[in-house]
Amino acid sequence: MSKFFLRWIDSWSDSENAQMDTSSEYVIEKKIQWLRIIPFILLHIACLAAFWVGVSWFAVIFMLGFYFIRMFAITAFFHRYLSHKTFQTSRIVQFIFVLIGTMSAQRGPLWWAAHHRYHHHFTDTDQDPHSAKAGFWYSHVGWFLNEQNFATRKKVIKDWLKYPELILLDRFCLPIVILTALAIYGLGSWLAQHHPELGTNGLQLLVWGFVISTVLLIHATLCINSLAHRYGSREFNTPDDSRNNFLLSLITLGEGWHNNHHFYAGSVRQGFHWWQIDITFYILKIMSLFGLVWGLKPVPNKVYQYKKIKDLPIEKIENGEVL
Repeated sequence: MSKFFLRWIDSWSDSENAQMDTSSEYVIEKKIQWLRIIPFILLHIACLAAFWVGVSWFAVIFMLGFYFIRMFAITAFFHRYLSHKTFQTSRIVQFIFVLIGTMSAQRGPLWWAAHHRYHHHFTDTDQDPHSAKAGFWYSHVGWFLNEQNFATRKKVIKDWLKYPELILLDRFCLPIVILTALAIYGLGSWLAQHHPELGTNGLQLLVWGFVISTVLLIHATLCINSLAHRYGSREFNTPDDSRNNFLLSLITLGEGWHNNHHFYAGSVRQGFHWWQIDITFYILKIMSLFGLVWGLKPVPNKVYQYKKIKDLPIEKIENGEVL
């Protein structure tokens, strides 16, 4: 029992005997660890406390702002940076935004990147950790309750293991989330005492600024795994079920152009066309003007040669890149 709860505090306690098998024979078994769902359920129940703590304009603005900055950290740094290396940045900026992403309660940054890389390697097959073909609920929430998916798969993210600060964030991702919640509660309590005109307090800011904001953030991210492989349009003929979905792109700052991404995952831009809104890309572009990031990898011209899905047979695509 102590080892079970140790997994929650130090996620790398799972990693000793749980290395990712990248062979085609590896098949995900649905070994759901139901005790793992307790914090997830409690987080949702805690949203109901909004009726008790009330609401203020400051709490709502904080909720939206904290959602936005953490979503950007997830999409830009967990996904486009750690998972796909589509741009470069300094070690300081890397740490700051990976820390912010870790506050999202989506487990550790290296865990996140490793599973995403594995997803791209075996998209929508029996080896995919969250294949949409396994059903909506499994691809949405069941997969991260699967005992096989608890560990950080080190062999998939060896390129990041040289950074001890990233390992630290990955190992102790849950304590970081708890400290974040406590810090928000403390901020609300301080504001109640020193700036009562804002109409907020510790519990109210905790519920709106952390609990509700985090629940919305988690489900928006998970919708890419589930809904973006079911609903939307297909511009490119990928060997998976990925879709482009405008609504999901809005709530995830550009991640909804998922068919584009699975066709060519090597670009920092997921909205390949000017009309495909990609807020994460816009922010990264602005950051590059100030030297905070650089080496942004564009969409290759050869990608734009294929205007219609019929123009490129499936066998012309390998690992999400045009050959």
